[in-house]
Amino acid sequence: MKVSLKDLRGKEIESLELPSVFNTPFRPEIIKKVYVNVLSTKFQPQGRYPAAGEIVSAESRNTGLGIARIARARGEGFQRAGQAAGVAGVRSGRLAHPPVSWKKNYKKINKKEKQLGFCSAIAATSNKDIIEKRGHNVRKISAFPIVVANDLEKITKTAELRKTLLSLGLEEDLKRSTNIVRVPSGKSRLRGRKKHAALSCLIVVSKDSPVSKLKKSLPGVNVVSIENISIVDLVPGTKPVRLTIYTKNAIDSMNKINTVWSKIQTMVK
Repeated sequence: MKVSLKDLRGKEIESLELPSVFNTPFRPEIIKKVYVNVLSTKFQPQGRYPAAGEIVSAESRNTGLGIARIARARGEGFQRAGQAAGVAGVRSGRLAHPPVSWKKNYKKINKKEKQLGFCSAIAATSNKDIIEKRGHNVRKISAFPIVVANDLEKITKTAELRKTLLSLGLEEDLKRSTNIVRVPSGKSRLRGRKKHAALSCLIVVSKDSPVSKLKKSLPGVNVVSIENISIVDLVPGTKPVRLTIYTKNAIDSMNKINTVWSKIQTMVK
């Protein structure tokens, strides 16, 4: 499978042979399963203080008093005296089954299945129909995936990066990410997450590239190195697949790990 290599002005320079990972079949059900698995490893464990609601001098008065045998606060002459305490379901009592910090809150998945889902997400970036179905405006772009010369990695100015993306035909998609802003309901607004904006393109570069410092400098645009790329970056919200731009160095890095993709391809066949 071949694709055209473009310069920063959007002109075709030469044609490249894509790595075998782009031949992986599209498996949306496995992509979603792998996404949930990877995302679950980032959940922060939480729990309650084991003695919460039990630090009180409460004891049962036993039978014969015409009252329930539930534990009650000791003493007399004050409001809390005689009230049920130290057990679940009462005022200021403990929780019946509180969350515990040592619980494993991540999901497990088979290693080969995880690799297949990741490869399938990468291969989906070469399919225009799947990209458009997610909501990206790519009418001016005909060939996918978008592969750009290594000069893209040397960009250090936001204005220069924006100019390059416009020359590649991403003008409509950048406008979409700027205009679509959603105000979420609930407590997220009180915790600093006041607005959710639409996502535009993902730029995949080689390790330690200067352009990596410009991630999130443009609305909806993110930059990630080929060593750190994750399925969370490729399919945000389990919805395949995000509009992705690769540099030539990133494509070459995929060729170096072709043995992994070949094993997966053999498994699929």
